[in-house]
Amino acid sequence: MTTSTPPSWSAAGLDHALARSRAEQRAALGLYLPVGYPTRAAGLDALHLMAKHADVLQLGVPHTDPVLDGPVIRRAAAQALDAGFRMRDLFDAATELTAAGTTAVLAMSYWTPIEVYGPRAFAEELAAAGVAGVLVPDLPETETETGTAAATWQRAARAAGLHTSTLIPPRASDAHLAALGSVTSGLIHVPATPGLTGARRPLSPYLPHLVRRVRTLTGLPVAVGIGIGTPDQAAQASAYADSVIVGSAVIRRMHSQPGAAAVTAAEAARDFAEGVRRARPPAT
Repeated sequence: MTTSTPPSWSAAGLDHALARSRAEQRAALGLYLPVGYPTRAAGLDALHLMAKHADVLQLGVPHTDPVLDGPVIRRAAAQALDAGFRMRDLFDAATELTAAGTTAVLAMSYWTPIEVYGPRAFAEELAAAGVAGVLVPDLPETETETGTAAATWQRAARAAGLHTSTLIPPRASDAHLAALGSVTSGLIHVPATPGLTGARRPLSPYLPHLVRRVRTLTGLPVAVGIGIGTPDQAAQASAYADSVIVGSAVIRRMHSQPGAAAVTAAEAARDFAEGVRRARPPAT
C-alpha cells in the first residue's frame, strides 16, 4: 500500500525477514507468544530462545476478552494477566528482543487495549522499541473517514512508520479484499482453518487457492496462521505462503512442561523451523 509516511527502520526489518526466507524458497516462520506467559521472566527467556529459530516474533498483548482465540491462548493470556502484565512489559520485551538479534518483531493486540492506552502513544512506543508492525485482528474496518477506529489507528501507525497487518474475514469478497489491501502493509493474514485459534484439524484444501487470490488482490505478502498445529502443516503451508504463524501449538507444549517452559518453547520453535524448511507442494 502507499502511505504518507515511509516505513521506519524497524518496519523494514519485516521486509528483510520476508526477503531472506523468499531467497531460501520457503515461508518465513512467525512464532506468537503472549507477553508475560507463563511469567515475565520465563516468557522473556522463551522469546529469546524462540528467536534463534524464528524469522518473526509476534508479541501478544494479553486481553480479558480475546474473541478470536481458542482455549490455549485464552488460558495463556489469563495467566499473564494474573501474573501482573502491564503494557510496559510489551515495550520492554520488544526493546530487549530487537536489541539482541535480527529477528523481526511484530505486536498483536485487540483494539480495546490500544484504545485504552492511546493509539498514538502505543504506536510511538512500539516504533521506539524496534517493532516492525501491528496486527489488530478485531479491527476489520476499511473506512478511512475521520473518527472511525480504523482511521484513528492508521494515522497513528503511519506517523510512527509501523506496518499495519490485517486478518481477512471469512468469505471476503474480491472487493473487500482489495479494500483491506489498501489499508494494510507488511503482511496480510489468512486463517489456515476456520474458527478460533488452536484448532487441530487438516488444513483446508482450498487454502493454496485462497492465498494466491489474496496475494493477487492485495499485492501483499500473505501470512497463514490460525490452525498451523504441526511441523508437517507448517511444511505444507510454507510451499505457497509467504509466512507461517504458529502460536497455540508452541503454547500447548509449554503448558505441558511448566517447569521447563522456555526450553520446551525452544524445542517447539526448532521443530517448526525445520518444518518450513522442508516445504512441500500442496496436495492437488
